Amino acid sequence: MSPWTSAVGASRLALLLSQQTRDAAAPAGGRRLPAYRALADGVRLLVLEGRVPVAARLPAERELAAALEVSRTTVAAAYEALRAEGYLESRRGAGSWTAVPAGRPLPGRGLDPLPPEAAASVIDLGCAALPAPEPWLTRAMTGAVEELPPYARTHGDYPAGLPVLRQALADRYTAHGIPTMPEQIMVTTGGMGAVAATCRLFVRPGERVAVESPSYANVLQLMRDAGVRLVPVAMAAGLAGWDLPAWRQVLRDAAPRMAYVIADYHNPTGALADDARRRDLVDMARSAGTVLIADETMAEIRLDGAGGPPAPRPVCAFDPAGSTVVTIGSASKSLWAGMRIGWVRAAPDVIRSLVAARAYVDLGTPVVEQLAVTWLLNTGGWDRAVELRRAQARENRDALVAAVRRHLPDWEFAVPHGGLTLWARTGGLSGSRIAEVGERLGVRVPSGPRFGVDGAFEGYVRLPFTVGGAVAEQAAARLAEAARLVGAGAAAGADLPRSYVA
Repeated sequence: MSPWTSAVGASRLALLLSQQTRDAAAPAGGRRLPAYRALADGVRLLVLEGRVPVAARLPAERELAAALEVSRTTVAAAYEALRAEGYLESRRGAGSWTAVPAGRPLPGRGLDPLPPEAAASVIDLGCAALPAPEPWLTRAMTGAVEELPPYARTHGDYPAGLPVLRQALADRYTAHGIPTMPEQIMVTTGGMGAVAATCRLFVRPGERVAVESPSYANVLQLMRDAGVRLVPVAMAAGLAGWDLPAWRQVLRDAAPRMAYVIADYHNPTGALADDARRRDLVDMARSAGTVLIADETMAEIRLDGAGGPPAPRPVCAFDPAGSTVVTIGSASKSLWAGMRIGWVRAAPDVIRSLVAARAYVDLGTPVVEQLAVTWLLNTGGWDRAVELRRAQARENRDALVAAVRRHLPDWEFAVPHGGLTLWARTGGLSGSRIAEVGERLGVRVPSGPRFGVDGAFEGYVRLPFTVGGAVAEQAAARLAEAARLVGAGAAAGADLPRSYVA
């Protein structure tokens, strides 16, 4: 098996380097770096920001020299500098591929929610989840208890989910123009349970899975634990969504068994893929024989309404035969994470295989919570609860954006039209160091490398829309202080202002 999982062509690398050069600030004092050093620094920055994936094969020296219109000696010297610094590995006959230096911090386990008892001392920006939209949670649970007696007289195990909930979910897809039968739905324990089930069914250890770069940290860790080989595919700039040429190359060259994507208000960037990109990616995945897992857990968190881009169709709408796309849904983001209700929509034969495999995992999802979601879907409570969720997230987003702009004017980000997360570039500072110092100052924020593969996105942090008002202002102020300390070279364990220490 090759030591690299994807490849970057000479023309594409030249384009990325030219875009980076346009966006870069002028060197201090106006001094110009040697050409080889500037090239090495450019490639290194592309790796750290995730624009060029880790373990991506770079073009041969002669090819890149021609694309950049520089001498081969310049490229050879740049490659040698990258090898010396640990950002490039080479093997005779296999070429050269990107890497991260030994000992460099790699992504952590994932995003663990802060214990509720710590909320009084630490502002938690680690978990992108909001409190329940009351009174709808209480009403749903009351309705569920009223419907419970017939189910209480059974064994309570429904591996595919309660028939009434499968029907309600199928009806909702059908109402949105995606004809769906209950036999195409399996209810799971949260969206993560749905992703885990599909991974177990479709991928064996050692097989390749293509993922967006960046992507959702917890799913990346789930796949690492499953022993799969992650193949990162860089996102397009801004909020455009997928870089289709990059996807075409990965699907062709790496031939991944499965791909995991978040088309709707991507976590963490907030990007929204339009209909054309969805159609093209489905077609490419079908041609490559790749199963496309479409995570729609953020799809209903549309914040700007008429002021934002038009709502695209679900990814599965471009796979009428049902041979390529498996859809993941969840109540966690739309309603409340504490309900732990997710689902899979797929072809009936896929659902049957998932249900059969479930006997060896968890047997089923709690009945009362399923009845509560059913009550919401069948009474109109779901839509009204989602409207409350959108209003709360919109208010928090606007407050957080304003606070970050006031306190951290050199941080760069695009304001998403939906979802629950803001992906911020930290002004050239280490996101990992800001996260480390920030927690000492009483604000918890996940750093960029958690959302990348093997150490990418060091210069980013993710900010969720979970706080607003004065709390958002205080969070931004503490992050600004953390950034100031990191910029001044504060070492780990250095004394911090007591007024900020939790």
